[in-house]
Amino acid sequence: MLVDSEPLSNRLLAGYLTELGHPTSYEGSLRDYMGAAMHRVHDLVEERTGRRLPEDFDDVFHRRVFAAFERELEPVAGAVGVLEKLAADGVPYCVASSGSHERIRVGHRKTGLDRWFDDGRIFSSQDVGRGKPAPDLFLHAAERMGVDPARCVVVEDSPLGVRAAVAAGMDVYGFTAMTPGDRLTGATQLFSDMGELVDLLV
Repeated sequence: MLVDSEPLSNRLLAGYLTELGHPTSYEGSLRDYMGAAMHRVHDLVEERTGRRLPEDFDDVFHRRVFAAFERELEPVAGAVGVLEKLAADGVPYCVASSGSHERIRVGHRKTGLDRWFDDGRIFSSQDVGRGKPAPDLFLHAAERMGVDPARCVVVEDSPLGVRAAVAAGMDVYGFTAMTPGDRLTGATQLFSDMGELVDLLV
C-alpha cells in the first residue's frame, strides 16, 4: 500500500509461474494472488494442477522481486504525506503485510520509507502463519500495538486484505488505484488517491 510493489511483483510472479508450466497472465496473478502470502500461490497451483512448485520457488521469486525493487520501486504518491500527518498527530500506525519481513524492509529502504518504521511497527504474515484473508495478521498487529481491533482502521487495496480486515472486526478503507471498488466488497470507505486518506482519517 505504501510502495507500488504489486505491479512489479505480480508481473514477475505471472512470468515465473508461466516458465514453470503454469500459464498465468498478469491479470490472473492480480486476481488470484494480490495481497496474498506465498503459501496461497503454492496451495492454488497444487489444487489446480496436482503439482507442487519447486522447493526453491520462494527463494528464486524473491531474488527476482528484490532486484526489480532496486531498479524500479517507488513510494505510492501521497504516502509520505499520510505518514507525516499520522506522526505529527501522535496516531499509532504500522504495516501489516502478507510479504516477508525481508521484502517489507527492502521496499522501505529503497523508497526511503524506512525512517517511518522501526521494528515495532512492522508485522508480516510470517509472524502468524496464516495470511490474508484470515484475520490473524491484523489481530496480531493490533495486539502488539496495544489497540482494540474495533478502533483500528485498515487501508487495503486487495480483496483478500479487505476480507481479512472485516473478519478482524476492523473498519477498512479500500484503495482503488489498482483494484476496482466493486472488488473490495465490505470496505467501509473507498478512495482512489492517497492524498484523500488524510481527510478520511480525521
